[in-house]
Amino acid sequence: MTLSPLHSAALPANQLADSSYLACVAGEPSGDMLAASVLAAIKTESQLEHLQTKGIGGPKMVAEGFEALWPMETLAVRGYVEAIKQLPAILAVRQSLIKELMTHPPKAYLGIDAPDFNLGVEKKLKAAGIPTIHFISPSIWAWRGGRIKGIKESVDHMLCIFPFESEIYDRAGIQATYVGHPLASTIPMVPDTDGAKRKLNVKPGSAVVAVLPGSRKSEIAMIGPGFFEVIGKMFEQYQLDIEFVVPIATDSLKSSIEKLAEQIRQRHPQIVIHLLSGQASLALEAADVVLIASGTATLEAALWKKPMVISYKVPALTAWIMKRQAYLPYVGLPNILAGEFIVPELLQDAATPEALAQATLAWLDQPAKVSDLKNRFTAMHETLHLPTGKLVANVIADVINAK
Repeated sequence: MTLSPLHSAALPANQLADSSYLACVAGEPSGDMLAASVLAAIKTESQLEHLQTKGIGGPKMVAEGFEALWPMETLAVRGYVEAIKQLPAILAVRQSLIKELMTHPPKAYLGIDAPDFNLGVEKKLKAAGIPTIHFISPSIWAWRGGRIKGIKESVDHMLCIFPFESEIYDRAGIQATYVGHPLASTIPMVPDTDGAKRKLNVKPGSAVVAVLPGSRKSEIAMIGPGFFEVIGKMFEQYQLDIEFVVPIATDSLKSSIEKLAEQIRQRHPQIVIHLLSGQASLALEAADVVLIASGTATLEAALWKKPMVISYKVPALTAWIMKRQAYLPYVGLPNILAGEFIVPELLQDAATPEALAQATLAWLDQPAKVSDLKNRFTAMHETLHLPTGKLVANVIADVINAK
């Protein structure tokens, strides 16, 4: 594999020579979004306003003044089997990153999610006396095993986005702070669904289904074809006007999703499918119901107060490993936070186009159930709504000052 300069494991001389910086690593679009809110807050924190930020990140971080030494796409892999294919490139980047950070130590290291990558880096840095902060706890509450022991060896301070997590770390003797979820501060408590529909030029009176098949190439390959089959079936089955909105997470996914949409349009010439460049928030705000791949986006849908059906497919071996490790009966964040199945989850073999279409359309015929769900999601939103960026910046300042 030939790597471009940004992907190369070697960095230009003196690229990290200034030690007055915070090293940050985010590995996927959701981490890029979360980190960007922190970087914006850092610029307003008097103790940190001159602190440079460098490492691995995406366009939202760069827009906040971050220097991306590698693009985050190298790390954007999900699943055990899928990661094997990308492993040589990931290990080369991690080895080079650790070497550079050891040579030119930062004030602190902030790992944003991506635990399989970040915890390994953090363990080396912590042993060398470099303070390590991890933003977004790994799902220790959802998986078996003693993962918390490894976290204790790697992380000086854990930043938790869910209220129940900090107690787990307190019991393990790991400093932790509940900082809320950044999305809860950016999404309005009451969405303007009609206004969002007007922005999309939706026909008045039409039901809108937002379809989010994922943000990675591997997800689009596994989930995309089935989700577009569901779109076709919902168009066939729904007796009233219906339109579909599909946000395309990154430019690299555009051609694959456009091809899937065209196949459905050829079979159903009258179907209306709005393909959006990014704009997942607009798609969710406009939606009456959402069909969505399991992941961070399910929490975003909940904060927009939308009924949804959660689905996911991975290769059989990955599914087998994950099933053996998991002990919670649900995978979707709305259900995990609620502690019960408040929205359906159809995974792996259960995620047939027929079953997904039926479960998604069912929400459109249950206004009382939708109203109850919106109340649950509003309460969830209120719990998660804190000045997250400022709280994270405060912890970073405290950790640096303590050093």
